[in-house]
Amino acid sequence: MGCCSGRCTLAFICGMQLVSVLERQVIDFLGYQWAPILTNFLHIIVVILGLFGTIQFRPKYVTGYAAWLVIWMTWNVFIICFYLEVGDLSRESDLVLTFNLSMHRSWWMENGPGCRVTPITPPPSWAPEDHRYISISGCLMDFEFIEVAHSSLQILLALAGFIYACYVVKLISEEEDSFDFIGGFDSYGYQGPQKTSHLQLQPMYM
Repeated sequence: MGCCSGRCTLAFICGMQLVSVLERQVIDFLGYQWAPILTNFLHIIVVILGLFGTIQFRPKYVTGYAAWLVIWMTWNVFIICFYLEVGDLSRESDLVLTFNLSMHRSWWMENGPGCRVTPITPPPSWAPEDHRYISISGCLMDFEFIEVAHSSLQILLALAGFIYACYVVKLISEEEDSFDFIGGFDSYGYQGPQKTSHLQLQPMYM
């Protein structure tokens, strides 16, 4: 009963992770943030494998899923520090999240709740020709705090997933050990009853 309950809870957590990271993947695609896009893609694959391992009683898959969650939580802590500009990190850096392939911008910068975007014409002389120059006002919440909230949610889900993954692996291992103890994996081969012949062979004369 405990194993079933733990597996169901872990499967639910995996489902929540998939929904939340797919939403985040779409947002990162709209913002051309290539590093988060690649990391989100890896996370989606590992969560699917973890869900498969949970349903199919594959402790190795669940263990790998738990190990990845440690990396995933570390990445999201970095994202929080990046948007809060902890230490020498700067939100203006294009190298960290976009590999310098495009200009860094969060989709929430222009599309946050209450934000009003006003194009400025003519643009200043220092503005690149292939970029538009805009003014953003009226946002109910700054985009960096929305990004921090998204990463915080991912950390909470990952922490819950890690705890339940360890719990499920422990329960599966205990069930396998108990099954082995009662002879479920008995290494001795089964031998059927030996037939003994009670007939005495008599010589045959032609």
